[in-house]
Amino acid sequence: MKYLLILLALIVSFTTLNADNKHSFRKYQHVKDFYKDITPKAIDICVKHNLPPAAVLAIAGLESGYGRGYVAQITGNILSLGAFKGDKELPRLYLPYSKSKQTILFDPNEIKKYPKSDLSWKKRDKSYKRDYRPHPYAGTTKNLELLIYSNDLRCKAHSACLNDFAQRWMSKNSRIKAFRDTEIWLEKLVSQKGKQILFNINTNKEFIERVGGHPNSFNYRQTWPKKAKLIMRKVGLVELIDDIYNKKMTFEEAWSK
Repeated sequence: MKYLLILLALIVSFTTLNADNKHSFRKYQHVKDFYKDITPKAIDICVKHNLPPAAVLAIAGLESGYGRGYVAQITGNILSLGAFKGDKELPRLYLPYSKSKQTILFDPNEIKKYPKSDLSWKKRDKSYKRDYRPHPYAGTTKNLELLIYSNDLRCKAHSACLNDFAQRWMSKNSRIKAFRDTEIWLEKLVSQKGKQILFNINTNKEFIERVGGHPNSFNYRQTWPKKAKLIMRKVGLVELIDDIYNKKMTFEEAWSK
């Protein structure tokens, strides 16, 4: 009996450890804050346009550094989408790098907090990424910190970016073949199996593999799909979205589950 109790205790400990490790990225507050802001809107947009939400959210986390990359913070462009003709692009910027914080600073209020000796100023190349700040700031060097201090404008910028991806990039008329082919594949998949197939883990994995990791795709690097799928798994995005969309949980309930 003694050995049986020890064995049971070990099994419980091992199971608990695996459960903790499974969604280990949820322990980071900045990861939670990022997904809390965008997940409900991303689900609505993806379901409407037949895209797998978990995959899109994983890509957003990867491309924006969970919203902490300076380009994403300034522009609201959480998917690193290039600008189409006529879109406003983020121009060349002259910004400091903080040695102590090890990050690029762009908020004047934040820059003032650091001594000159800590800052290394440098011209940043034009990003060619679409700037989702509202007029008259989009495409300018003015008010770079705008979206940090306005939750409403930040959410609108994120929504516009997600809508852009869903409607202009993931389209049968896309100039990128990988996107065109993936859109056709998804359309056929949904027509055969219904929208629930968008929440299937294999659908989300295949979407990531189809849109990136090879030439003339979202990102040509072979490691890109691996990183996106790692985020999807470690954050538990498939489960999170299933809990919110199908089980009608709030974000907080689903995240803490």
